Amino acid sequence: MLGNLIASLDDPEVAMGLLAAVDEPALLTRLAAAAEESGRLPADIVGSAVRNFMETASDDLWTQLIGIMNRAEDPGLTAMRAILEKALPQSPGTQEVHHAVR
Repeated sequence: MLGNLIASLDDPEVAMGLLAAVDEPALLTRLAAAAEESGRLPADIVGSAVRNFMETASDDLWTQLIGIMNRAEDPGLTAMRAILEKALPQSPGTQEVHHAVR
């Protein structure tokens, strides 16, 4: 399921729909800042940030991600939120926020 979601991030509508489903204003702010700084579309940044995480995450990050997913009502969405929180650059003047899984 997670693999299918990641593969579908090449579709800009899916990438932006994912962000709408995550419903995290701080992530949207960080995404907008990264898009402006890089001159890329937000949907492109979402896809590349998630793929980069998947390719470079340490064993510790994977273990944390699996734990988060195991406790979540919607594991795929929760995983995407956690990945984006880790992968998107911090906006100037903001502090990293970690959200507890409900």
